[in-house]
Amino acid sequence: MRLGIAIAMRTYKAYRDLLASRRWLKLAASGARPQRLLWASTGTKDPAAPDVLYVEALAAPDTINTIPEKTLLAFAEHGKINNVLPVDEGYAEAVLAEFTREGINDEALAADLQREGTESFANSWRDLMACIASKSAVLTQFNAKGDQL
Repeated sequence: MRLGIAIAMRTYKAYRDLLASRRWLKLAASGARPQRLLWASTGTKDPAAPDVLYVEALAAPDTINTIPEKTLLAFAEHGKINNVLPVDEGYAEAVLAEFTREGINDEALAADLQREGTESFANSWRDLMACIASKSAVLTQFNAKGDQL
């Protein structure tokens, strides 16, 4: 949990650094708008952890959180945002150094998480497209028979 949040904090710092860069500021002055950073699958998988852990820990300006419904309801019931994610990484580097000393390669882990997340979203997209195609086929057959909707 701490490692995942630390990796997210590092990502958020890189994002904020980009938005503060001279190159981005020039683009923004010309009307460019930033793409927001996406936190995906922020439901807590570990039953021993707080059910709103990642929602509370990853709250930050200019981000989007794809909160699962169960987590959203839990947050509505008892969640609190006490602090937003710090722009300066907060304690992230200390946590990452601790895991590195224990033999965890955070960059490889982050790449694996990104790949798994991309695959999960791609699978969900394919499922959605298949569902739409199926419903479209039913409607086409229904209309071909001359039936009224």
